Amino acid sequence: MRRLVCVGDLVEDVVVWAGGVTWVGTDNPARIQRVRGGAAASVAVFASSLGTSVRFVGRVGDDLAGEALVLELVRAGVEPKVQREGRTGAIVIVVDGSGERTMFPDRAAAAELAEVPDSWIAGADACHLSAYSLTGRSWPVLRRASEIAHAERAILTIDAASVALIDSVGPPAFRALLSTLRPTYIFANGAEAQLGSLRELVGPGTTLVVKNGSDPTEIHADGNKTVTVRPDPVDDVRDTTGAGDAFAAGFLAAVLDNAEPIEAVAAGHKLARKVLSQPGAVLTTEEQGAVRD
Repeated sequence: MRRLVCVGDLVEDVVVWAGGVTWVGTDNPARIQRVRGGAAASVAVFASSLGTSVRFVGRVGDDLAGEALVLELVRAGVEPKVQREGRTGAIVIVVDGSGERTMFPDRAAAAELAEVPDSWIAGADACHLSAYSLTGRSWPVLRRASEIAHAERAILTIDAASVALIDSVGPPAFRALLSTLRPTYIFANGAEAQLGSLRELVGPGTTLVVKNGSDPTEIHADGNKTVTVRPDPVDDVRDTTGAGDAFAAGFLAAVLDNAEPIEAVAAGHKLARKVLSQPGAVLTTEEQGAVRD
């Protein structure tokens, strides 16, 4: 079985489904649910649901929350290689009636991933990185993961993660960091690709995949080659949290099964649409069974 290694964040998501128009300074009705979160961890769990052999590399706090999150990865069939120190990160995600999210992250330990043994990353057929770990203490880990992936001729992917992240780093610096990693595929949504001018990174060995919600996904390859793949319509979108991570997982699982990019995008669309009706980056038990079947 071919193996995927995901390097990055594992946190607790506190998902708030707002009940209507928000009234400032008083109570507001809401549905609140705590779920496992973190972009890289979500890709790992989603890919495992497809039968892919997956290892996750990251950091959580030395606390009960971190212990519970690691146990959840194990139950999802993911092999965890996790540092334990400090306090576990959390993200409050407020979701409006259209399914759009506003996030308040406190990444804590997830942002402090330190040097890891090469054996945690080696042996992968594909290595997926979260851009949330591009800066600070975690950057050397991502750079080393890139070196190992290239030495072993593995597929290397990275998700651009966030408009706010690109803006805080600065688009030129963000592109420079990605260029250093030399990814095979870059995943981004339309706003991230535009702000970061990520098409400048397309070239020999690097393809940019731009997701546009219900509009066609764009595949930008070397030689000014661009194709689009339209996703099937989704009737009821309640929460877009984790849809991009599910897309990446579906895409990677397909590529590891020797699919071409157009087929892989279709597989990404198929898995992403399964997370749009419940809180957070999770599949229901019924959907997990359907995916594996």
